[in-house]
Amino acid sequence: MDYFTCSSGIGKSSKGGDKGDLAWWQLSLIGIGCTIGTGYFLGSGIGIKITGPSMVFSFLFAAIGTYIVFHFLAKMTTADPQEGSFCYYAGKAYGRWAGFSCGWNYWSSKILIMGSQLTALSILSRFWLPKVPLWIFAAGYAVLSIIVVLLGTKGFDRIENVLAVTKTAAIIMFIILAGAGIFGWMHGGGNDQPGIPSSMGEIFPEGYRAFWSSLIYAFYAYGGIETIGLLSMQLKSKEDAPKSGKVMLIVLTVIYVISIVLAISMVSYKAINEKESPFVTALSSYDLAFFPHVFNGAIILAGFSTMTASLFAVTNLLVTLANDGDAPSLFAKKIEKFKDLPLPSLGLAAIGLLASVITALLLPGKIYGYITTAAGILQMYNWAFIILSAMKILEIKMGDKFLSFFGLVLLLAAVTGTIFEKSIRFGFFVSLLLVAIIGVVTFIMTRKWRKAETKNA
Repeated sequence: MDYFTCSSGIGKSSKGGDKGDLAWWQLSLIGIGCTIGTGYFLGSGIGIKITGPSMVFSFLFAAIGTYIVFHFLAKMTTADPQEGSFCYYAGKAYGRWAGFSCGWNYWSSKILIMGSQLTALSILSRFWLPKVPLWIFAAGYAVLSIIVVLLGTKGFDRIENVLAVTKTAAIIMFIILAGAGIFGWMHGGGNDQPGIPSSMGEIFPEGYRAFWSSLIYAFYAYGGIETIGLLSMQLKSKEDAPKSGKVMLIVLTVIYVISIVLAISMVSYKAINEKESPFVTALSSYDLAFFPHVFNGAIILAGFSTMTASLFAVTNLLVTLANDGDAPSLFAKKIEKFKDLPLPSLGLAAIGLLASVITALLLPGKIYGYITTAAGILQMYNWAFIILSAMKILEIKMGDKFLSFFGLVLLLAAVTGTIFEKSIRFGFFVSLLLVAIIGVVTFIMTRKWRKAETKNA
């Protein structure tokens, strides 16, 4: 099972009464593979740069918020199994306008996430060729990704599985090497390692407002949890979905927190920047000539597979929206000569990639922070849809009422924190613009639906 498979279904309902073939632990492993990506390998560096060592607490808060979202999505899936995504539940809770806006917000967030991945790959590639303009790498990866999609999905899932293991192995390799460095088992390191902070001033060197602003990047590293909710339909026992999500989040949180603690203990947070992975920076003072190249290469391979899978996903997502009447029928059209690929849908996704390439040309030093921030915020909007839908659909007990309120507060904190950090604030306004466009289109479509209903009455 790959990221494409777990991301592409988002349409209206289709009863999921058939018994799946996944054990709960298999879903946990798939979730880990789907979630770890460039948002963690590179995006976490932006958060560390903003707030310092307190980024560890950002990841802990994000883990709690992510668990709450998965908790409610799993509850809705168990109570009403559907092969449609959380957008089906939004439509069920609040009407067609909610399902429509949720679907397009999800498509927009995936386009931005894809752009963020494309930019991350370009930045990581400049590790070897720093003089090559960012947009050239972006254009190259975009074209290569489109070619892979045009060649079809055959064999892609196997490659994706291998690269999912590669991503996890890269983190474990860093943890082992970093541990060896801290305990003095490797040459190098120097005497200027900051070590584990021991006071509030050392933990929050940039203040609590900076910590607030860093939350969005921790949440972004857990992105993909909503797509794992879709895969719970494939479980042998649907009741195992909550357990699977808990195990997945525990493993992810442990991996994330340990690696971040090691990174900030080995190098000053001020030395970390978005030009390279913070984990490469952390080990840069050690005599490990092979590590930066192997680690960077592993991230690029895995990141490219994830970006290509995202391109598969947004292409098929738009087809589903078109089939459901929530997008122009043109985007559902498939071309036999190209293995029944929906070329119009792929074309629109390619335009999204082109926009990222152009932005990389115009804003090479700022694009990653902006586009990752905007993608993370739209992701928070998606997650808010899940919690709000559950509050409407499910019979919520007092404990879940508290969880839903706390989850919404955490999501709101992640979004609003971006306003206070000048270097990423533009991403907040980009997300607002996209939401405003979706809102206007939704309003127009709602009036159109009402007229059609009145005419048919």
